[in-house]
Amino acid sequence: MGYAPLPAMESKKFRVSRDTPAPFITLVAKDRLPVFQTDAIKIIACNAIDEARQSHGFLLFAYVIMPDHMHLLTDQPQMPSDLLRYIKGTIAHRVIEYLKEKDYQSSLEKLRHEEWKRSHRYSLWQQEKNVFSVISEAVFMQKVNYIHQNPVRAGLAEQAIDYPWSSARRWQRCETDDDPLRVDIDRIEWRRRA
Repeated sequence: MGYAPLPAMESKKFRVSRDTPAPFITLVAKDRLPVFQTDAIKIIACNAIDEARQSHGFLLFAYVIMPDHMHLLTDQPQMPSDLLRYIKGTIAHRVIEYLKEKDYQSSLEKLRHEEWKRSHRYSLWQQEKNVFSVISEAVFMQKVNYIHQNPVRAGLAEQAIDYPWSSARRWQRCETDDDPLRVDIDRIEWRRRA
């Protein structure tokens, strides 16, 4: 997949600090259902993350999409609650739209809930808000490594770079043309080491 540049963010640089934290976001599927088990749904999720990123102007530094959850490490141009709402809402809308389009009634039934405000009948996500503010480069790198080792710990890959649904290959400088989602590691401004 070729990547189109994001013109508004081309020159934007990010330095992790107390003033500019990096949200480490964990999104868990409702009842830990393996919603993201198929490649088709993972592609939809990646496209939705990219759509949310382009329309709301945040940088994405690392990610992994697991069968029942995902982790993202971003910058924070808005309030964490707004960022979470944009990302969760865009992914949920696209995935549920796909399930309806394909008439996957059994999957939709598992996501059904009592009607909430605005007549929503389905919920893709658990209701907890899981955002951790990363304020140092050391913790930032711990989170990047945690994200990339997720598929290895779960037995989905032998090495982090073997799992195509994460940013591990990009961080190891061995990305391929078919990587599903671009990350903005070239936008990170690292502190100088003495």
